[in-house]
Amino acid sequence: MNNFQSAIFLFFAGRIEEIKGNINEAIKKFEEGCSAQQAWKQFHHMCYWELMWCFAYKGMWKMAYFYADLLSKENRWSKAMYVYMKAAFLSMLPTGEPRPFGEDEVALFRQVSSFKQKIAGKSPPTEKFAIRKARRYKASGHVPLPVPALEMMYMWNGFTVLRKQQELLEGTLNTLTQAEKQLQEAPASEHQVDDKCLLLLLKGLVLKHLHSPTEAEACFSAVHASEKRIRYDHYLVPNALLELSLLYVGQGRNEEAVRLLRRAKSNYKNYSMESRTLFRIHAVLSKLKAPQEENDANGATPS
Repeated sequence: MNNFQSAIFLFFAGRIEEIKGNINEAIKKFEEGCSAQQAWKQFHHMCYWELMWCFAYKGMWKMAYFYADLLSKENRWSKAMYVYMKAAFLSMLPTGEPRPFGEDEVALFRQVSSFKQKIAGKSPPTEKFAIRKARRYKASGHVPLPVPALEMMYMWNGFTVLRKQQELLEGTLNTLTQAEKQLQEAPASEHQVDDKCLLLLLKGLVLKHLHSPTEAEACFSAVHASEKRIRYDHYLVPNALLELSLLYVGQGRNEEAVRLLRRAKSNYKNYSMESRTLFRIHAVLSKLKAPQEENDANGATPS
């Protein structure tokens, strides 16, 4: 096996460990993959992307920033996304903690839109999302995003990795609890309801995976109940309905889940990352439909 083949093997071995939630083992494999060959830099970038998220799962924001910084300097896929992630990771650090290379997250957030690009005439959906979120920092008296790294982690389905390890979930819950406290202590702003609902959505996910379904349901329902007061982040409501429906599916409450999924699919349009949410809704509906069709074919009554 040559060096390149070894590197590919190590990368996929790292992905398997990452998906299992074995983050330390995944990091080791990705780092070994980078060391195994030096000829193909794009392969390094694949490893950097995974390493960035692995350290983010562990709440090691400076290390996550380090790999986002490497990507922003070396890779051309979406500099707007990489710069946004650099800013997002720095913003997760305590206010008084020194920033690497003397960088400032506010300045980075303000740069994001300048790196906008179009591929086949369109910007990547995650890039559009990052640019929209970073827009908040354009104002001189800006209101900081509460947990931008965790919000983007949700958009990249990172919570499916977090759920595999209780330690990772507990660390994330602690981060969200601290963010809630800071939001409560902050002056009132036009973003307050949106920010509170974001924290509730993510907290609900963590509580669900920590086997606290009643508390999780309360979080998702609170987001839905705040629908008319959300000003900017309209994607939160259909996603809260989706996550609540998945909670119901896990409890065998399939009919209630289908009603929520259909509401999320039909009642909300033109929100951020809509295609991602609709794809997930369709996947769950298809999964629920298959057993139902089987029951109907056997003459069974719907449960």
